[in-house]
Order: sequence, then structure tokens, then C-alpha cells
Amino acid sequence: MADKKPFYITTPIYYPSGNPHIGHCYTTIACDCVARMKRMQGYDVMFLTGTDEHGQKIEKKAQEEGTTPKAYVDAIVENFKKLWARLGISYDRYVRTTDDYHIKTVQNIFEKLYKDGWIYKSEYKGKYCTPCESFWTESQLVDGKCPDCGRDVTDASEEAYFFKLSHFAPKLKELLLDEEKNFLNPKSRVNEMIHNFIDPGLQDLCVSRTSFTWGIPVTFDEKHIVYVWIDALTNYISAMGFMNDTYNDYEKYWPADMHVMAKEIVRFHSLIWPSILMALGEPLPKKVYGHGWITFGDGGKMSKSKGNVIDPFVLCDRYGVDALRFHLLREMVFGSDMPYSNEMMFNRYNADLANDLGNLVSRTVAMAIKYFDGTLPVDKEFTDADNDLVSQLDALQPVVAEAFETCRFSDGLEAIFRVVARANKYIDENEPWKLAKDETAKPRLAAVLYNLLDAVRRVSILLTPVMPHTAPQIFEQIGATEENTGWYDSEKKYLLPADVTVKKGPVLFPRIDVEKELAELEALAPKKEEAPSDLEPLKELTKYDNFAALDLRAVKVLECENVPKSDKLLKFKVDDGFGERQVLSGIAKYYKPEELIGKTLAMIVNLEPRKMMGFESNGMILSVKFGDGYRVVEFPDSVKPGSDIS
Repeated sequence: MADKKPFYITTPIYYPSGNPHIGHCYTTIACDCVARMKRMQGYDVMFLTGTDEHGQKIEKKAQEEGTTPKAYVDAIVENFKKLWARLGISYDRYVRTTDDYHIKTVQNIFEKLYKDGWIYKSEYKGKYCTPCESFWTESQLVDGKCPDCGRDVTDASEEAYFFKLSHFAPKLKELLLDEEKNFLNPKSRVNEMIHNFIDPGLQDLCVSRTSFTWGIPVTFDEKHIVYVWIDALTNYISAMGFMNDTYNDYEKYWPADMHVMAKEIVRFHSLIWPSILMALGEPLPKKVYGHGWITFGDGGKMSKSKGNVIDPFVLCDRYGVDALRFHLLREMVFGSDMPYSNEMMFNRYNADLANDLGNLVSRTVAMAIKYFDGTLPVDKEFTDADNDLVSQLDALQPVVAEAFETCRFSDGLEAIFRVVARANKYIDENEPWKLAKDETAKPRLAAVLYNLLDAVRRVSILLTPVMPHTAPQIFEQIGATEENTGWYDSEKKYLLPADVTVKKGPVLFPRIDVEKELAELEALAPKKEEAPSDLEPLKELTKYDNFAALDLRAVKVLECENVPKSDKLLKFKVDDGFGERQVLSGIAKYYKPEELIGKTLAMIVNLEPRKMMGFESNGMILSVKFGDGYRVVEFPDSVKPGSDIS
């Protein structure tokens, strides 16, 4: 057997400054769809994803939470991996920029570029956007703000190393305009790169920082760390073993067939990354695809800071993983932004999945069971009335394959569902319920149902990369097996056994009551907390010594329970860093006991003991008045019990 042809596809490595949201899902599901299709086509696929874990923003986030940068990203990386598992993402390798092998690759590359004269030391003066980890010139700012995220930028001036990016401007322009290579898609991104960056004058790139420490040190000048984007971009080759001893797949898989990302980081992948590879003398990736954003009613990009993030775990749990995968791929027209709302998802679900695909499968299986006890007779009568449906099925596979491998998933799915609609129309045209009443028409009835089952088989094969959990359920219901559900089996008609047996299964896509679901999701959404309007007046001045006499400490809640015969009091056992103690607090109306176990709270620990409802209380848990109730003062888990509060 000949060796399989390799195929290498990558997502960007995501920045774990917060938990993953539906915006991360689109890119990853898109790459997963292509990877699954290529595996079905017989390719040896390498599908890479991961996380970009260095940078000033991560360092600041960790400081705010009282933990180390590595501990901070470790927790978020686990959430990324949990989400990918929930979504059925079939990645082959997960790279973290904190992995030892990646650090080795980055340091080796930086050192080589320096020795070869592509990196030099100078001083950086300009604008810097911390959230985007991006440097900008004054002319690139939009209304004085970052052109990518619209946030404020800061003046930056520090000793730095620079990469000679300007040298590669002519080669980059030639690369982007080469119609045969078709390196960057969609074409609008090409125009953007040339007109906004190359033509105005590509400037050398600052590739090190000294103003923060969370990054990969430059080996020959350790007060410098490698600029985060140089660190991040090299993941695509470090994970294949380039300049490290952990993996040995570089010769096999590089250059990558597809880099896929959202449009705001196209600049790094189509200008900086090719230039680094040219300087190293290494091959360039074959294709770069920059898709649009998922947006909301205000047209803004999905963003944690805007509070418009939809929880993908909730959507998967309520409507199924494949429903979310399908909706995102069906609605995102390549090159354009995708407006998102739950209502849009429900309407698409009902129209395409419940009404069209789900109805086609259930009606066909039900009729085969009703008219033939589930097993079709061998004797069938095919006629010219079958030709249009069959011919549309015959032509479908190349259309879908070409659409999927160029990130035009919406086009591919639209083509599939045109054929699904044609199959439903075929039912109405041939009226099996009438054929069933005529004993002499049984061969024709068998042919109609066989055509429908075969149509379901062929479209379900093509839907498998998009809906990998649903397709096997469909195959089981229609009597299809591994022998007739390979990718290229979708091109061949009549591969089901002549006496195929169907099996009734659960409803694939129960219809959604849109208004009811919208109301339930609204109820599930975290309520926006409003600032209290009736603040207590400030108290009179007191001496500093009065405050200094109080001993405020962080305590860990070990146990918590309601006090019998009291609707106000909770009884706690806490660890104060020196031992355990009992304390009571009048917050039972605002918390369930189980909500507080394990939390780290603020407490005055040197108050004299006092009895409350027959129980001794040794201290006071601090809380803040909020609206009509109280909220305890909490600290991150990383704060140790007994830590002094001042």
C-alpha cells in the first residue's frame, strides 16, 4: 500500500487571557471539518492547535489574580481542552508556547536570525497596544487608537532587537499578488495587506521587550524576552520538531497546507511569518485563510471585555454539539463577518436540521418500516422520475470538497441542503403513500424508498466532517455500514444492499420552540449586577490606632451549614492559617452553604468571642452591601489562609 499523502492544517494558537468562547469555536471547528474530510479522503493528516501563553497581558492578569503566569494559563488551557473535547475536535497535537521544546526552537531561531544579520539591536519608540500585543506607528492608528481592537495605545520606548522586515517588502508583495500560488484568501485581505502595510512602507519589526518578564529569554542577552508574535508564529514548526529534539515530523508535514485564522491576525501570518521563513531559508506555507468575525447587534466583534460572549457549553448541552458545529459553518460566509444571535441559530436549526434533514430521515425510515416491515424487497422498478435526484447526488461530492478545502463551508453546506430539499420534493412527487395502496406498484414503491435511503446515505457522508456525531446515527437508521460510507462512496449510487434493512431511531433534531428557548436562555444568563443606589453615609473620622488594632486575615471555608431555627445565620468552620475556628455570619439569605465551601474570604480574627443562637462565634466575616443584600469579600484560591489584609 502506498504511503498516504501528508496534509497539515493549523488553527492559530489561542491567547488564554480568559476562557474560550464561541468566537474561538468557529476557527477550530472549521479546521476540524477540513481535517476530518482529508482523513476520509485518505490523507495522513496533522491537525495542530494550541495556546499562546506569554506576554504582558498574561503577566498582568496573573498579578491581578495573585498567582503566577504559568498557573494562570494552566487553568485556562484545561478549559480550552475541555471545550475541544466537548465539540469533538480531532486535533493531533496541542502546542503550548510554555512547552520546553517550543522554547528551545524559539531561542534557536532568534539566535540564528541574529547571527545571520536579520536581527539587530536598537531602540524602540512608538505606540504599543497591550491587549493585542502589537506595535504600531502613528500613521497606522485609527483615531489615535489601535486599528485592530480600538483600544488606547501607550507610548513605548525601550532598548530592543529588531527584525529586518522592511527588506522583504518586495518579495511579500510578489507573493501576495501571485495568482497561481493564491497564498492569501480572501482577496480583500490581499488588498488590505498591500495598501495598509506594504505600500506605505513596511518597517522593521521590534522582536524583543525588556519592560516585562513573562516570555522566552533571548539566550545571548537575557534582560530581553522574545516578542510574543515571534514566539507564537514559530509554533507551527516547533510542534513538528524544527530545531528541537522532541518531534521529528518537520520534513514530513512542512510546509503547512492551510493556516486558518480570524482576520485581525492575518497581518502577522501573511507578512511577518513568511518573512521569518524567508530569512531562515525555509519553505512558506501553501495557503493562509483569514475569516471574518462573529458579531452581534452592534456589529462588534465577540469579546470577553464587551460581555457579549455566548457560552458554547450551554449551547452544546441544550441543542447538541453538531447543531452548533453546523450553525457556525453554515452561517459564516467566507470573507464576511457573521452576525450571531440565538434566535438565528434556532431558526436555522428548525429549517435545515429539523424540517429538512431530520424530516427526510425520519419519513424515509418510517415508510420503509410501515410498508415493508423495515426490509426493502429486491425487486424494484426505477424510472426516469429518479434521474434528477440521482444526477444532483452524482455531482455533489466535488462541489462540497472544493468548498470545504477553501474554507467556503457555507457554500458547501448550501449545496448539500439543496439536494436534501430535492429529496424531500422527490417524496411529494412520487407519493409513496399512494403507491402503497396498489399491490402492483410495490416494486416502484421499493425503488422510491431505496432512492431516498441512498440519497440520505450520500448526503450524510458529505455531512460527516461537519456533524461527526450525527452521521453515524443516520447510517445506523438507514442500514448503511463502513463499506459504503467512505468519502468517495458519496459519488456512487446504489451501494446499499438491495434488501437493505432500516432501523427506527430517536428523533435526530427535535424542533425548537424559539420563544420558549429564548426565554429559558435569558433566565440562564448571569444577571447584570447593578451598583447599589442607597449607600450608607460615611462615618465620623476615627483614629488610625482603632483600625490598626483589628487583625484582618484571609480564611479558607472548610465547612458551612445553616444554623437551626435561624433564617439569617450560617455557621462556618474556617482555616485561619494557624488552626481552625468557628464563626457565624448573618448572610444565610444571600448564599447557600455549599456555595461558600472552599472559598477564601476576608475576616476580622481578633474580635472577642460572642454567643449567637447558642453557638460561639470567633471573629467576623467581611461582606459588602449590594442592592438589597450582601456579598462576601472573596480572594483567589491562590491566596493562602492567614495572609494579612492591610
